Amino acid sequence: MPGDLLTEWMERMISQRNTVPRSAAAMGGSFWQALSERTAFSERVLRSTPPTHQIIFYEGRNFQGRSWECSSDCMDTFRHFNCCNSIRVMGSHWVTYEKPHYMGYQYILGPGEYPDYHSWMGFNNCIRSCQMFSPYRGSYRMRIYNRPDMFGQSMEFMDDCPNVYDRFHYRDIYSCNILEGYWIFYEHPNYRGRQYILRPGEYRACGDWGCHNPIVGSFRRMRTAV
Repeated sequence: MPGDLLTEWMERMISQRNTVPRSAAAMGGSFWQALSERTAFSERVLRSTPPTHQIIFYEGRNFQGRSWECSSDCMDTFRHFNCCNSIRVMGSHWVTYEKPHYMGYQYILGPGEYPDYHSWMGFNNCIRSCQMFSPYRGSYRMRIYNRPDMFGQSMEFMDDCPNVYDRFHYRDIYSCNILEGYWIFYEHPNYRGRQYILRPGEYRACGDWGCHNPIVGSFRRMRTAV
C-alpha cells in the first residue's frame, strides 16, 4: 500500500475509534491487528465465492437429495454420488457421460437447470464422468462426407442444420472434418436422440466420434460464448 494511503487509513481508524491518544507502539499494534483481520475476511470471502464454471449433480429430482459440486473434468464420479436425477449448470457448457472415462451416452448441457434426466434427453439416471468446455467465441465450419476416410459426396457447413437429409440429401455421415468450433451431432432430426460432441479435427469413421451407426439426423454448433 502506498505511503499516503497507509497514513490516511491509519488516521481514519484513529478518528473513528474516538479514543484518547495512544502511544506509538499501541497504535502500531492496532494497525497490524486490523490488517490481519482484513486479510482473514478476504480469505473467507474468496473461499465462499463459487467458481465461475460449475456443475452440480443431485441424486434426487428437482435438486433434492445428496449433491456434488464440480468445477473441472472428472473421469469417474462414482465416489461422489450413486445416481443423478437433476443438474444445475453455471457459467459454461459441460458434456456428461453415462460411463467412466468419457464413454457411453453423451449429454451436452448449457447453463441452466435440469430438474430430471428427461430434461437433458437422458436415457437413464446414470452419469459417471464429465468434461467442461470453456467459452468459445470463434467461427464455426465443418465438412461432412457420405463415405469413410473423407471420400464420396461432401458438403461444408457453417450453421445449424435441423434436418441433414433436406440439405445434404444423404442420411449417412461416415466421416467429417471439423475445421472450426465445436459441433453436436444428433441421431434424429430437430436435435433429438443420441448426442455426440465433435471437437476440431478429422473423423475418418463414425466410430471416431463414438457412434456405431452413421445415421445423423441433425447437427448444430455448440454455442458456448458468454
